Amino acid sequence: MYEYKTLYSPLLNFFKNPNFLIFGWPLISIVFLVITILTSLMIGAVFISPESLFLGEMTNLEKTVLLTIRLPRILLSAIVGGGLAVAGASLQGLFRNPLADPTLIGIASGAALAVAFTIVIILPSLDVNDGVFDLYCLAFAAFIGGMITTLIVFALARSEDQLSIAHILLGGIAMTAIASAGTGIMIYISNDNQLRALTFWTMGSFAGALWPTVIVASSVVIPCSFWLISLSRALNILLLGKDEAEHLGINTQSIYTQVIVASALLIGVCVAVSGIIGFVGLVVPHIIRLALSSDHRTLLPLSVIFGAILLVLADTLARNVILPSEMPVGVITSLIGGPFFLWLLVRKKGGFL
Repeated sequence: MYEYKTLYSPLLNFFKNPNFLIFGWPLISIVFLVITILTSLMIGAVFISPESLFLGEMTNLEKTVLLTIRLPRILLSAIVGGGLAVAGASLQGLFRNPLADPTLIGIASGAALAVAFTIVIILPSLDVNDGVFDLYCLAFAAFIGGMITTLIVFALARSEDQLSIAHILLGGIAMTAIASAGTGIMIYISNDNQLRALTFWTMGSFAGALWPTVIVASSVVIPCSFWLISLSRALNILLLGKDEAEHLGINTQSIYTQVIVASALLIGVCVAVSGIIGFVGLVVPHIIRLALSSDHRTLLPLSVIFGAILLVLADTLARNVILPSEMPVGVITSLIGGPFFLWLLVRKKGGFL
């Protein structure tokens, strides 16, 4: 045992060096992400060999599958995975508890209700046949729904300048129930086309990914991710508590507002383009904290990259596990995240409520 520690301690210390955590790990994880995307591009109902992919010697069918179907879908899954993960990590830092998650505290359900209302009520009344316009309308509606839900849960959980994790979870459960009931009503009164659209995103899927969808999602997710990463230092200081952070010159109310707005916008657009995909914002940040660091300067950038890796892998599994059909990616992430959340509850037993 002593020889093992003597042999590997310098290597472990090198990988956990603060400078390597901030600069080295993001570069390594980007390499993993590129490898994951390239591998996913080859795997599917139509297999594209490495020679065809890298040398460009593809048939017309392979080119169509790659450029029209597979590439936009993989890029969208990476964008959504990164957005959900960084939003989850930021909310956990804001609430000062690693159990906070966009789906657990009701933000995704609120966004879903707003999207359902927009599909069934708003868009038919506008009568605008423009796919990109519809996507931006759905993203804006999901942002409003997620924002309202976040503010309600935040208000319920706040008592004497303290945030109660019990009230966060219980408030999230209540808001999820209310939003789910509202979504159920929208499904009930929808027509066949609207029902098809609603079914697409209630289970979480990238089956309808198109290049306009990728453009819409990236135009929101990328700026908001950088916005949250720029708040890393402030989130680190907030871990000391509200009073200590204000003594150190942090405008806590401004940070609260920025994190809530950016996270709600991220979650809103992700829900709008892919539906409800749970647990990404819970699993990814927590694994990074356990394995590497809880410093938000490391945590937030790595959450973006590893969230993208996780969702690309999950979507690859979803579209290949039951060929020629496919499984909703939300089912895959729930199968991963459900047991992981139970493990967190057991690990926190006796202290987190």
